[in-house]
Amino acid sequence: MSLKDQITEDMKSAMRAKDSERLSTIRMLLAAVKQKEVDERVVVDDAALVAIVDKLIKQRKDSISQFTAAGRNDLADKETAELQVLEVYLPQRLSADEIAAEVGAIVADLGASGPGDMGKVMGAVKSKLAGKADMGLVSAAVKAALVK
Repeated sequence: MSLKDQITEDMKSAMRAKDSERLSTIRMLLAAVKQKEVDERVVVDDAALVAIVDKLIKQRKDSISQFTAAGRNDLADKETAELQVLEVYLPQRLSADEIAAEVGAIVADLGASGPGDMGKVMGAVKSKLAGKADMGLVSAAVKAALVK
C-alpha cells in the first residue's frame, strides 16, 4: 500500500471516529498533495509525498515558535496537534550520530574543506538524506564537519 493510500484510509477512519482535528490535518495534507499534482501535472509518489509532509512539518514548527513567542499558546497547541498527526507519515529519522557519519563520508568523498564548500556538500547530502533526516540537524553537521 502506498503512502498516499494509507493517508486516504486514515482520513476515512478519522471520519468514522468523528476525530475532527485529525481529519482536518489529513485533509490539509491531501490538499497539499493535490495542489502539487495539479501544479506540476504529475502523480505524487512516496518520495515526493514525504517531501510535502516534511515541508508542512517545517511550517508547523516555525508557526509554533512564532505563536509561543507571541504568547498565543492556544494556536501553538493547535499547531502542535497538527505536527503530531503529520509526523506519523514520515519514515524513521536518522539519529544525530548517524547524520554525522553520513555527512563525514560525503565530505570525504567530495574532498571538501572549509566553509566555502558548504553548498556543494549540502547539495550532495540533501539528495542522499532527503526525508530521512531533519535538514536543520544536517546543516549543523555539515558546518561542524567543514570547520574541522
